[in-house]
Order: sequence, then structure tokens, then C-alpha cells
Amino acid sequence: MFDKETLEEIEKRRKEWEESVLKKQLARFKVTESPQKFYTPLDVKDHDFLREVGFPGQYPFTAGKYASLPPGAAPAVGGGHASAGGGLVRAGRYAGYGTAENTRDYYKFLIAHGVIPGINLAFDLPTQCGYDSDAPEARGEVGKTGVAISTLRDFEVLYEPFTGEADLDRINSAWTINPLANVILAMYIALAEKRGIPISKLNCTPQNDILKECVSRGTHIFPLKSAMRMIRDTIVFGAKEMPGLRPVSINGHHFREAGANREQVLGFHLASGIAYIQLGIDAGLDNDEFAPRLTFNDCSGTLEMFKEIALLRAARRMWAKIVRDRFGAKDPRSMIYRDVGGCMMGHDNCTANRPLNNLVRSVIGGVAEALSGYIPTCYPPFDEALGLGHSMEAIQLEQDAARIIMFEARLCDVADPLAGSYYVEYLTDELENAGWEIIKKIDEMGGMVAAIESGWVDREIAKSAYEHQRAIEAREKIVVGVNKFIGEGELEISINRVVPDPYDPEKRARAEEEQIANLTKVKRERDNHAVQVTLKRVKEAAQDESANIIPPLVEAVKTYASIGEICNTLKEVFGTYQEPEL
Repeated sequence: MFDKETLEEIEKRRKEWEESVLKKQLARFKVTESPQKFYTPLDVKDHDFLREVGFPGQYPFTAGKYASLPPGAAPAVGGGHASAGGGLVRAGRYAGYGTAENTRDYYKFLIAHGVIPGINLAFDLPTQCGYDSDAPEARGEVGKTGVAISTLRDFEVLYEPFTGEADLDRINSAWTINPLANVILAMYIALAEKRGIPISKLNCTPQNDILKECVSRGTHIFPLKSAMRMIRDTIVFGAKEMPGLRPVSINGHHFREAGANREQVLGFHLASGIAYIQLGIDAGLDNDEFAPRLTFNDCSGTLEMFKEIALLRAARRMWAKIVRDRFGAKDPRSMIYRDVGGCMMGHDNCTANRPLNNLVRSVIGGVAEALSGYIPTCYPPFDEALGLGHSMEAIQLEQDAARIIMFEARLCDVADPLAGSYYVEYLTDELENAGWEIIKKIDEMGGMVAAIESGWVDREIAKSAYEHQRAIEAREKIVVGVNKFIGEGELEISINRVVPDPYDPEKRARAEEEQIANLTKVKRERDNHAVQVTLKRVKEAAQDESANIIPPLVEAVKTYASIGEICNTLKEVFGTYQEPEL
């Protein structure tokens, strides 16, 4: 970046500045160390613009995954992760509660309020963990953390608002489910076929990231070898039959919310990506057949804006190197780090204390997104920590904040505006180096599956989680309104509610009883002999390592076989996951 002579002169001048100006200033304050740092070309001596930054939409993609934002791009109506503009098809707002009828009505409500049509679905814990709503293990949890889905009947009801111009081939669907992602995918395929829509026309993204699930959210079911086989089947099925299927959404922020630090989340989620690419290659696919369809679900986690921007720049650069240099990709589209979010500040940073402060936090995340090449989303809304379901008032504030960032502050007018900043380039390099070190350790263990099965990933996350909480309790990390600025003179500020709670509390209270009644009716009226026949085919496919399990799953869900019945059938073959000793 600078020649040797210039760097020597800068180093000389810096020492002079430290000994004269800085030292006098610190002496005045009776301290020996400045609370601020100052970065110069000395911190990025070997920086090469073309090698390490380049141009947006071009290898190494540090400056951005695309050459330009699409024409007409703007924060999505209704807020959330989905970006709009350019005629692109996006998923809707992340939502789901109660019964399929409850969530159906919620989506109708959102569409009536101008929110872009599409599904971005949250499931309840019984559904995610493979239990029917009438299972004893599901008692008290049905419809609580998301919508209860037991059979294709529920999926049919859920998608009732999505017809005509918003039919399945006109929208994008995303589902936050992992071990049973293929069952939900099978329901989507079955629903499309019932509507006469070719599956080649569908756009959808199951989360389907079992590796982070085992060490973060905890809804894993099957041993990792079998769970990875299921993901292999998704990847192969998409490559051969369903080009609009993005088979895995590789998730960074769940590692972060489990306690991983910034360097760990970078290394862990990219190591997961390596494992998923290897699955496709081992199945006989060419890397360029499926890598362009892999997506990422952001690395969000803190309000340290410059570090989070650098993290995304490092992730984009590292993924491009991994896919090109490690796996030999030729298609530049394979090298793109297709993340759905950006520098979202993270749900775990939201506080129940003085919750309106969360709007400020989400705005910082939105600014960071704009400065790292994304359409800003000031997500999550300020009432995230107060319970499930965001108020329309909070959504409005979230949406307007993103609009102000984009249209008034005009922070999206320039791609990667911090490129060339000595500090940001230094941070990007440091994070990349740390990420490579973690990936190297994981490779030495035999890959991400082996690292998880050994308990190493769990232990590393636990250490970081402990240190994070210890620092908060020791007030080494300040959380405004939680561990500082909490005196009697501080005010609790609230806003007026003008729209009823979109997650109707009365419906939520009745959800379990109604869902069990719906499921009982389905099980009574379906052809139970056909159910058993198709479950037998699912079992046979599970026993045959070379078979793809998705076609028999589609057959099974068409007979209204339930999530629990399918999961139990798979458990007979695969067994269940055993937690490693820590």
C-alpha cells in the first residue's frame, strides 16, 4: 500500500507524536494508556487492494457479494430480513404461533397491512423436535414458540392466503427447522403438486443446518452421520429436481447466541459450510451444481459496529477462497457468500429493561448493514425481549428507521465505504487470520462433524459464554439500563399501542386444545393403511444409504402421515443423537 520509505517516515512521525502530543495529553489526565487507539498504514503494511478487496460482486467479494443493489431496492414493507426491489422474490417476515389457522390469519393480517407476501416460518418446539401435538412430550408447548405443524393438513391451511399472484411459484418460503427439514420440504412439494404447480418453479429455503443445531438451539434428533445423510439428500434433490431449492441456510448467529465469540462464529459456520459442500461432492455432484444455492443466515451478535462490519467482509473473502481454492469452483456464483441478513445486532442483545433502547441498538445494526453493503434492516423490533410476536408499532419504528438510514442518511449510496480504512482493513485481516486458525484446528480433528462429536465445539462455546456473562456481571461490559445507568433518576419510557397484539393471546391459550382436536380428526379420517404402507417405504429408504429419502417422504405426507410418525420411523433406523461428554 505504501513504499518502504514512506512507512519508515510514518513510523518515525508516530513515535514523535507519542512522545510529545499524546504523552502530554495522558499526563494531564494522570493516566499512562489512552482509552482510544489510532490506526495508520503501519497496521496494514502489506495491504493489496486488488488482492484483498477488489470490486463489489467480483472475487474475493470483500467489497460486496453483488456489483450493485437492485434498482428500486428499499427496506421491505413490514421490516424483517427480506430485502425488496429489482423484481426479486423474497421470503416474508419471520413469524408463526398457535395453530395453522392462527398463523394463517396472522399472515392475512400482515398482507392487509402491506407486508410483502411470503412465508418465513417459526415452528413450535414439538414440531421441530419431531413430536406430534398430541404427544405427551408436547404437553404445554404446542404453538408456543411458533406454529404447530403435525400433518399436511396444517400446511394446507397455513398457505391458504398464498394464492393467485402470491401462489407458491410467485413467493419465496423459508422454514426454521433442521432435523426434519426434509419432511417440511416434502409437505411443500405435496402442496404444490396438489395445486398443479411444477416443483421446478418453487423457491424455498429450509434452514437444515444440523451442525450448529447440535451446539446451539438443541432441536437435533438423529446421530450426526444420519442427519448429514438427510442433508445430502436435500442437496442432491435440489440439484437434480428443484433448482429453486436452497438446501441449507448455514447459520452463524445461532452459534453467536449460544455464546460463541466473533472469531469462533466465523470459523465454526464456515467449517460447517465446508462440511456441507463436501457432502454434495461425495454424492457425485460438481461443486458448481449446488454451491450457488447454499445460503448463510448472518453472523450477527454485538453492537461493536466496526468489528461486525469487518467480520462480514472477512466472511465474504474467506468463503470465496474456500469454494475456489479448496473445492475448485469455476463459477463465480459458487463463491458468493449469500447471507440473508448482515450486521443485525442480535436478539440476545435486546433487553427487557427499558426496551425502547433496543430501537437504538437495532439502528446501530442497520447502520452497520448499510456500511457493509446491505439494505438496512433495523431488526429485531424493540419489543423482542418482551415475548413472542412483535407489535405493529415496533415493526413500524423498525421499518421507518431503516428507511431513514437509506433515504435520508443515504448510507447505501456507496458500496463498502469503509474499504481502505486502516482500522477496518486491519480488523478484517485479523478476523480472517483467526478464522483460518479455527478452521485449521477443525480440519486436524477430521472436520466439523468430528469436532462436534468430540465435544470440542461445545466446550469452546461454553468458555466464551461464561466469559461474556462474567464480564457483564463484573461491569467490564456495559449494558445500558441493565448493569449501569439504573439509578432512581432514570426513566422507563413506553409508547402507546394503537393496534391489537397480532399474536392474539386468547388464540394462543386455546391453541393446544384446538390443534390436538384437528390432529385427532385427521388421524381418524385418513386412510391409515396407506399411511402404514408409505411409512414402510420411508423406513426402507432410510435403510438404503444410496437412496434419496425425499420422494418417499412426499408419498408419506400425501397420506397425512404425521411429523411424529415419520420421525419415529426414522428413529427406528437412525437411532437418536447422543450428547458428547464435555
